[in-house]
Amino acid sequence: MKRPTTPLPALGRLLRGRAGRPRVPFRVRLRRTRGRWLRRLFVTFLALVALLCGAAVVAYRLTVIPEPHPETVVQSTVFVDAEGAYLGRRGPVDRQEVPLSQVPRHVQDAVIAAENRSFRTDTGISPRAVTRAVWATVSGGAPQGGSTITQQYVKNALLSPERSLSRKAREALIAIKLDRTRDKDEILEGYLNTVYFGRGAAGIQAAARNYFDVAPKDLTVSQGAALAAIVNIPSYYEKAGSDPKVTATLRDRWEWVLDAMEAGGGITREQRAAARFPAFRFYPPGGTEGQRQYLIDVAAQEAADRLGITGDQLARGGYTVHTTFDLALQDATAELVKDRVKSPGGVRVHTAVVGIEPGDGAVRVLYGGADYARQPFNDAVSGAVEAGAALEPFGGLRLGGPLSGLHGATAPTPLRLAAAYAAVAADGAYATPHTVTRITREGRTVHTARPGTRRVLDEKGAYAVTARANGLRGGHGGQDGQGVAVAARPDQSGAFFTAGAGGGITRRTVWSTGYDPRLALTVALFADRPGAKRNTTVPAQLPNDPPPTELAEGMAEEIWQSARKP
Repeated sequence: MKRPTTPLPALGRLLRGRAGRPRVPFRVRLRRTRGRWLRRLFVTFLALVALLCGAAVVAYRLTVIPEPHPETVVQSTVFVDAEGAYLGRRGPVDRQEVPLSQVPRHVQDAVIAAENRSFRTDTGISPRAVTRAVWATVSGGAPQGGSTITQQYVKNALLSPERSLSRKAREALIAIKLDRTRDKDEILEGYLNTVYFGRGAAGIQAAARNYFDVAPKDLTVSQGAALAAIVNIPSYYEKAGSDPKVTATLRDRWEWVLDAMEAGGGITREQRAAARFPAFRFYPPGGTEGQRQYLIDVAAQEAADRLGITGDQLARGGYTVHTTFDLALQDATAELVKDRVKSPGGVRVHTAVVGIEPGDGAVRVLYGGADYARQPFNDAVSGAVEAGAALEPFGGLRLGGPLSGLHGATAPTPLRLAAAYAAVAADGAYATPHTVTRITREGRTVHTARPGTRRVLDEKGAYAVTARANGLRGGHGGQDGQGVAVAARPDQSGAFFTAGAGGGITRRTVWSTGYDPRLALTVALFADRPGAKRNTTVPAQLPNDPPPTELAEGMAEEIWQSARKP
């Protein structure tokens, strides 16, 4: 089959027509089609914007504000002394929640001035900061701050610390939704209760205590500005007050915060002029704070028993345990023992001190050991110390209740012996020793101690104990040569005496006890040395330099006088 062919004349005309048509320049063609391309690009852009907006709306609606992760809601339990001074804490983190109403407005304004001056009016995010953080994530640069307080709260309390674009996007969405669905004060309260301030303090409550030893409600303008300045680099600024360079750097930032507060109307010009750089608690804490763990052990066990919970539940519960201890007296006792008691030649001398309020049972001082880290065992509460003649004044008397077995107690604990003499000081009324007066949580009282008392000795018997103690002055009692030295206190209504097991230069234990209607004080000395088997000890004689009776009496006298200071 033959294919159709184009006649040669027609083909020639076609070729001549194409070759003769003028060529249109590119610029002309671009100008002619530019409008069409612009329209297409604009439509594409609008479609893309609509798609992104739609995706953002869907993502926003699907975004759920998560609950704070467990690490940020766990609280510690704080222990304070009889006057409210900080004693110590128990718990995985040093944090206690406090309502925003208990944080002064000038402290709130200081944090806002330092961290997010547009907090009261912004939408929860800073687009510039988000862009900067995204670029840092993509490029692998240094981490960038969340900028707004809302974003910082979301990052620290609601999300994990991973670095990724998806997490940044989720952080922004949650911050926006949080800002639209929660009150600004609620967000600020959450932030102040979770932000880290250094010195182990998470939240404003712990920070106010660890830096200035006050409650948040008592923070001054200067102190609030200092805490706000610390939030920027807490691990560096936590040494303020003890490191001169850090202190100087913080002072510059503190000045900047105050200037911002004045510019924003948070403080007046007069308040700014009157502000003085505050004094900080020394950091790290001194040795006496470690010794306080003996007190916390006893109070924590009692508090848990009173509330009917475990020790772990107490530590994580955010309680404030108000104890009976006199912290100033406790610290003075610890320093006195450290200065006076020595342990020569492989013999370790133990000291136990107990001070109880007669008729109430409140334990004012409780020294149970020199180093909690090396010896968590509390000699004052659990140490069995040979009594010797220390209980001889009770001989032959009828004792009831908790003292009924005292006659046969060859090695009572210092706490038990002090409680017995406290009953004598209260004319025979025994009050159960206690270390907790009140337990609160989030400002509410959940337990109040009601000390129980019962008569264990009639008034004549109580008088007889004191008379016998005074009558033994300078004599010797007991069947095994136990020495007794009794020193009457003419300035007190009761007796103050020293007794023990062993005599002469072979003293095994020494007890020095004084009491009056306000305080019963016992100081006990005993010693041990390493046993034949590993990690064991056996009783040892007390060193004779200085003489143990003089040592015990001297320390008891000084502690007694310290307790009497106004």
